[in-house]
Amino acid sequence: MRRSDFEYWRDLVWVLLIKEIRLRYKNTLLGYVWSVLNPLAFAAVFFVVFKVFVRVEMENYLLFLICGLFPWQWFQNSMVAANHHFLGNSTLIKKVSFPRQFLVLAGVLNEVFHFAASLPVIVAFLLYYGLAPSWQWIFEIPLMVLLQFAFSYGLALTVATCNLFFRDLERLVGIFTMLWLYLTPVLYSVDMIPARYHWCLYINPMAMLIENWRGVLMRGELAAVPCLVTAGYGLLALWLGQSVYRAKERRFAEIV
Repeated sequence: MRRSDFEYWRDLVWVLLIKEIRLRYKNTLLGYVWSVLNPLAFAAVFFVVFKVFVRVEMENYLLFLICGLFPWQWFQNSMVAANHHFLGNSTLIKKVSFPRQFLVLAGVLNEVFHFAASLPVIVAFLLYYGLAPSWQWIFEIPLMVLLQFAFSYGLALTVATCNLFFRDLERLVGIFTMLWLYLTPVLYSVDMIPARYHWCLYINPMAMLIENWRGVLMRGELAAVPCLVTAGYGLLALWLGQSVYRAKERRFAEIV
């Protein structure tokens, strides 16, 4: 790949990313607040249900929820938005020649940006509970972002491509991600799962991610095995996304 090609693609992705960010905040008054309000609202509701009503015995449960819900929001938003990356840019696809997967890439990067913007909120809650960010965040957070980005982008590319040919997929993705949330230790800890079912965590890529995010954000600890498992799922998702995309790309202009 020539240097000029790389610079062109880099600039193109940057322009598409800025477009996504501006579109997200178009005609909104609160702007950045919306990036953190949704997971905070869910955290507040789940805190009342499980800590006040059900009385789950867990220290710093609100912080526990927040450290799981913010990464989950990044993943969920990436999946839901993937349904519209190609359909919502039909004019651009028909009139301009460029790598179409950059639309999905910009969309997932948009969610990375908003996740990064939520980190100060997590830090604020850490300080409230008498904890502090770890110096190990310097290399742990970028690694975790890379792992989740690979998995999210590969899956989002698959969803975006398939949705062009199977429009009911949009509704199925919404239902599936909702069910996936409850099958992932976001609202509850791994310790609450019976030991005989712990093997299920290894077939759930988001379970590995969420557990590692909590370890990094709350304790500055990064577990090697979950990272390797997540990296494997990320590579598999990237392969699947690229395979589906390349098989169907030539028909994009006639479908959209």
